[in-house]
Amino acid sequence: MTTATVTIEELRALIAGALETEPQEVTDEAHFAHELDIDSLLMLEISTRVETAYGVPENTVAVSGATTLAELHAFLTSKLAGETSACPLIRPRPLSDPAARLFLFHHAGGSHLLYRGWAEHFPEDWELCLLEAPGRGHLQTLPLIDDCDRLVDYFHTAIAPLLERPFGFFGHSMGALIAHQLTRRLLRQGDPLPTWLGVSAYGTPRGEAEADSHPHLMADDELRRWLRNVGGSPPHLLDNDAVWHKFAPVFRSDFKLLDTWAPPRNPEPLPVPLSVFAGRHDKLIGEDRLLAWRAFTTHFRGLENYEGDHFYLMNHQQPLAAAITAAMHSAAA
Repeated sequence: MTTATVTIEELRALIAGALETEPQEVTDEAHFAHELDIDSLLMLEISTRVETAYGVPENTVAVSGATTLAELHAFLTSKLAGETSACPLIRPRPLSDPAARLFLFHHAGGSHLLYRGWAEHFPEDWELCLLEAPGRGHLQTLPLIDDCDRLVDYFHTAIAPLLERPFGFFGHSMGALIAHQLTRRLLRQGDPLPTWLGVSAYGTPRGEAEADSHPHLMADDELRRWLRNVGGSPPHLLDNDAVWHKFAPVFRSDFKLLDTWAPPRNPEPLPVPLSVFAGRHDKLIGEDRLLAWRAFTTHFRGLENYEGDHFYLMNHQQPLAAAITAAMHSAAA
């Protein structure tokens, strides 16, 4: 193999080697997770092999968003040809004339991969736009942003040309704060507003961390223990030392953003319909804080609870997509 080109057969053989199976078992369109049973640790192993073979940045496979061999081959070909842009927008199903756009904002320590596979559950004429904060994914060479207003600025610039048709915002955990603040930014500047705003697993805007809890200042072992106790991160990121050390700086930067954000005093309710989503067993946030969102909007659409903890949405993609679709249709009516 060379570092200048990549053939799909070379890539097929590489993945088959990591899976300890025959190359013909890795068909072009076989879904990594559903048909090939590639979990997060296997994806990390494949990514490491790709890095070695093609000289691409670490975690390239994991952050590409590719779900099949064909998609991964197209991504790597583009990357090695120098065509990959430093844009924070990932559109799994690009459309030239979508009926609506849904912008999705990820959690602290996370990436757009939180929403991998979501597009298939939404109307075919909707375009999903996954936002990626700098310092991760294909933006890992960019410096991390640990300030809420600056991250809102960054995303605002990226999405501004795409607000010419109905759109909605959905944010999970830290992403909920960013989606809310970006909506306020649009309102303040007289820009088009989202048809609907969805906030997930995040309490009313007074800062995610309580006064006696500042995760970004915790010692490494303490931070990992805290994340395990509250369910604030998928276990595979905490239980594997190699994975943790790659992602720890991202966690600290994002938690600093949350810990140091100063909420406005007595903000006016947003003139945007707002729905709240949560896991019934989330240790990070209580129902009172979730229901308190009704004071931040003129059109509160209620709280929807799902079985699970802080990352309940990992197991409820289809019902969540149905709820979001219905909420946006209702808000637009």
